[in-house]
Amino acid sequence: MPFVTLDGQPLHYIDQGTGPAVLLAGSYLWDQAMWAPQIAALSQHYRVIALDLWGHGESGPLPAGTTSLDDVARQALALLDHLDIDRVTLVGLSVGGMWGVRLALSAPQRLNGLVLMDTYVGVEPEPTRQYYFSLFKMIEETGVIAPQLLDIVVPIFFRPGIDPQSALYQDFRAKLAALPAERLRESIVPMGRITFGRDDLLPRLGELDAASTLVICGDQDKPRPPSEAQEMAQLIGCPCVLVPEAGHISNLENPAFVTETLLKFLGERSLKTA
Repeated sequence: MPFVTLDGQPLHYIDQGTGPAVLLAGSYLWDQAMWAPQIAALSQHYRVIALDLWGHGESGPLPAGTTSLDDVARQALALLDHLDIDRVTLVGLSVGGMWGVRLALSAPQRLNGLVLMDTYVGVEPEPTRQYYFSLFKMIEETGVIAPQLLDIVVPIFFRPGIDPQSALYQDFRAKLAALPAERLRESIVPMGRITFGRDDLLPRLGELDAASTLVICGDQDKPRPPSEAQEMAQLIGCPCVLVPEAGHISNLENPAFVTETLLKFLGERSLKTA
């Protein structure tokens, strides 16, 4: 499995296929395996890189000194440098979109395109921020995501109508339940505080290239509702696509629709950059 050492820690990523580069950046509490349907399809035509966030999947702990999403964006650029990739289309879902926008603003010359999925770059609404921080405190103190917390956390990621006995739901719940105390305290909780304590980038969205940006959102996303996606798309001046029958992890709840949307966007970008 490929790793690169960044800021003293091993970052795990996968690198599959050939062609124009696509970087997949996933959600908090999920690893790169969340992109499996998209990796299978996109890697037929593109070089697909998908990374594990610090403390997630096979990646090492959050490096000392990583205190903001700007640091995560800088580390992702270092990964691209390591792979000798000059330009990439970045597809960022949830926190992947939050740091993806920071990468796009700091290094616009490195992007062919930007897809922002089920994400929001404004500040977290204060009641939600305080609520999430209270959950982090409980996890930090107990060193476990207890069953009663799983009952709260797991449904956040899916559309309200999902079958809680489905493999998608149960596998995610089991992964969270199995997270060791050290990983929770060293990486997961601090990464959560960085994510939900982020600063406001809405005033800078107008600096993005509207012609090479797309916003996508599950039509039943609860933590990042379509209204937020539409607000961002309006500020950027780019299209906004709603994914039918999908919640926060829209690429897994309606993989065929999301994959088709991404392939169409990537195809249009390839024609324009050829």
